[in-house]
Amino acid sequence: EGGGNMAAGGGGGPERPGSGGLALLGLAPSAPSCPHGPALLFVKTSQGEEEGRRFYACSACRDRKDCNFFQWEDEKVSETRLAAREEYNRNHQPSFTHRQNVERYKNFVLLPLSKRRFCQECQQLLLPAEWEKHSEHQFLSDISTAQLKSPSQLLRPLENKKTNAQYLFAERSCQFLLDLITDLGFRRVLSVGTPRLHEMIQSKASQEEDFRVRSLLLDIDFRYSQFYTEDEFCHYNMFNHHFFGGEAAHETCRKFLYQDNGERVIMVTDPPFGGLVEALASSFKKLMAMWKETEKEGLYYNQIGHNNQEMPMFWIFPYFFESRILEFFPSFSMMDYQVDYDNHALYKHGKTGRRQSPVRIFTNLTPSKIVLPVEEGYRFCAICQRYVSSGNQHCEICNSCTSKDGRRWKHCVLCNKCVKPSWFHCNNCNCCALQNHTCEKTGAGCFVCGKAGHKRSTCPSLSHT
Repeated sequence: EGGGNMAAGGGGGPERPGSGGLALLGLAPSAPSCPHGPALLFVKTSQGEEEGRRFYACSACRDRKDCNFFQWEDEKVSETRLAAREEYNRNHQPSFTHRQNVERYKNFVLLPLSKRRFCQECQQLLLPAEWEKHSEHQFLSDISTAQLKSPSQLLRPLENKKTNAQYLFAERSCQFLLDLITDLGFRRVLSVGTPRLHEMIQSKASQEEDFRVRSLLLDIDFRYSQFYTEDEFCHYNMFNHHFFGGEAAHETCRKFLYQDNGERVIMVTDPPFGGLVEALASSFKKLMAMWKETEKEGLYYNQIGHNNQEMPMFWIFPYFFESRILEFFPSFSMMDYQVDYDNHALYKHGKTGRRQSPVRIFTNLTPSKIVLPVEEGYRFCAICQRYVSSGNQHCEICNSCTSKDGRRWKHCVLCNKCVKPSWFHCNNCNCCALQNHTCEKTGAGCFVCGKAGHKRSTCPSLSHT
């Protein structure tokens, strides 16, 4: 999760220029494609200068070492180069199709335990006829049914931060999300880049007869096609809304949303935190539109605590992106629940201060319906009508529970808002900042917007035109 895999950055292209940056112009109808689907259109922006030249870059990889696709918008590409590009894209597709992987899995489960091998280098289930070809590779043997039902633990997480951001939900957060989803009465979960949640749902569905929830996983990590059928997994890029399986996969997704007249379905997504918010928002709106089409049949739709304009959704993302998410989804609000990850050094539960997880749930459901666990220190604020963390005190001047990071924030009369406890009002900058900051937005702040609290790679205004 933590992004469900590819793309910590949306918009490969050249490294972001120091002054100014890149603005995303979106998906152009005639966009060229790389192995990750249609490329996105960007423009280089420099401070104080006119808009720069437009170019296409990979939607999924920010580091050019991972996908070096680049083309100027006004460039004339020769037939030879187009042919070479198509050939390159073909050669960079997975060695097996999803359907072949489903057949291979059927054969794999029939093997006795001693013959069930998984190649760690190729990240692939091996049938005995293929052992020879992988003889030099390291492999795991005696792959149990339990391991096959937990592929997120069998597969190696892709953690290279620039291209892959595959941080997986900790058991505690995953269980909380699933309990919340079932308590709210949802029966289908569109799991976009959340393999561990999908896995937990699949596992419960196969073990417990009365467990009614179903899940469809959309993820850019094709390795999951080895473990799930075409009705359980679609190879999908959430940065350009691209279904690699074409119309058939698109239809699988549409059918899943359409069941029960589109009722009781929720989308849960956990994108890479460096991903461009507007690219993600654009894709999520398209998934919502796909769901909305189910209403066109004149069907009555009634969802608890939810206006019938949008498909219910949980978007899991760091709190410092709140303003960007609300820009695209004004109906969303941010919950105080801290989401943790198993394999992320910083985002672990129970730590205090700056080391607490900054990851939150953004949702279009009525906040009062999102019940947070009291035993983990959350309480209900009757004025705000939502659950908040115990350190989040209600500010009478702001008339809301203002803390974003779990610590108790303080009200600054001069700024007319609540600020972090470690910040003090600076008369030079005319705002609150860390006590030892350098004035006039130089030095310690973010390289792009000058604010403290984040680096330029995760700046909420990074691609803000």
